[in-house]
Amino acid sequence: MNKVLIVDASESDRRLMAGLLVKSGYEPIAVETMEAAKDEVAKLPPGAVIVADASPRDSSAKELINWQKAEGFTFPVIAIVNNLNGPDLLDVMKGGGAVDVVQRAGIDKQLVETVGKYAKPENIVIQLDNALIPRRSNSFREIGKAIGRVATTNANCIIFGESGMGKEQIARQIYLQSSRTQKPLKVLEAGGAPFVGKHDPESDRSEIYNRIEGYFQEVKGGTLIIKNIQLLTFETQSVLLHILEQEHPDVRIISTANGNLLKMVADGSFRDNLFYMLRQTSISVPSLRESTDDIADIADYLLQRYAQKKQRPKQHLDASAIKALKLHPWPGNVRELKDTVLFAAFHAKEVAITAEDIRFDDATPDNAEDLTHRNPRTEKENIIKAFNRAGTWRGAAKLLGVSEKTLIQLRKKHHINPDGEIEA
Repeated sequence: MNKVLIVDASESDRRLMAGLLVKSGYEPIAVETMEAAKDEVAKLPPGAVIVADASPRDSSAKELINWQKAEGFTFPVIAIVNNLNGPDLLDVMKGGGAVDVVQRAGIDKQLVETVGKYAKPENIVIQLDNALIPRRSNSFREIGKAIGRVATTNANCIIFGESGMGKEQIARQIYLQSSRTQKPLKVLEAGGAPFVGKHDPESDRSEIYNRIEGYFQEVKGGTLIIKNIQLLTFETQSVLLHILEQEHPDVRIISTANGNLLKMVADGSFRDNLFYMLRQTSISVPSLRESTDDIADIADYLLQRYAQKKQRPKQHLDASAIKALKLHPWPGNVRELKDTVLFAAFHAKEVAITAEDIRFDDATPDNAEDLTHRNPRTEKENIIKAFNRAGTWRGAAKLLGVSEKTLIQLRKKHHINPDGEIEA
């Protein structure tokens, strides 16, 4: 199992990163201090990766990189940064230092994918390809139709959805079904190294300007996919907008974003003129908890891939396992489902995976759309939604994060009868 050394002063972030990595089949080692980190580096096996804080208050990443060079270690270091403009970050990225960066605000979205670039897949770690996972739900069929409609145009598109729902795969399908498929495709992470650079607003040819313009030159006539555009800094937004308005590059931009982007446009932290230029059309991807009919299909696909990799008979989920999976709120969506199913497959002793083999990790970030986040204005709607998903009031109480007794009181408050309907 690949080991990942986490060096970070924040206990909550160490816990979050460790939880995400464990569910993806890695073996994390989390330490707080540089002294402890140096001791652990000496014990790391080949193929290990280091994730270290690069903030000005700590700068463990830079210190660890320099120490590794002096000691002859060459483990790749991924820097955790608070923003993409600080001089300390530029120092970390120069001279073959950090191999990549992850924004602290985007740990849950970027960490596992970034680590996967530098750690050799072992044991239960499976890297999925860029194809959409086949499934039969109505929502998935609607997404397929939307892909076809968008692909026939040259319009820029934003794909909205929560982290872990395969938005990049949808973007790639638009490219593959479009008339631009014979021209280049480039995928960039808005919160990562591709957009690191200094910007002087008084210069037309600043470092970040030249870098972004270079991406457009690389894919002239083709498609640029920008992931998580809500993570673009305001300065980088300005550069991107200037290039689009002044140079009119022959490049289609397909972006991915979560719901925070709309809030950022409303509060002015994301430029509205750039937003509307990028969102000439859009596709919304429902979360996994809104499309639970897909869970069995996705799990079966993952187990098939796992069996092929391990060269062993394919396992399957029994009814109890499927029910347990459908009752989980899935803040990490399909990505979390993949980790959960493969972890269960690795530890299950039988071909049939049961609910007893399923383990859910509590070290996940809160999700604003989780049913357990109660809002008086939506409480009634969420109670009914939870009952419809679970099929029983006991299961609904679990989804809502309340006791059965509390749920009975809430049902009386909102006049909801035992059949989950509003009483007259």
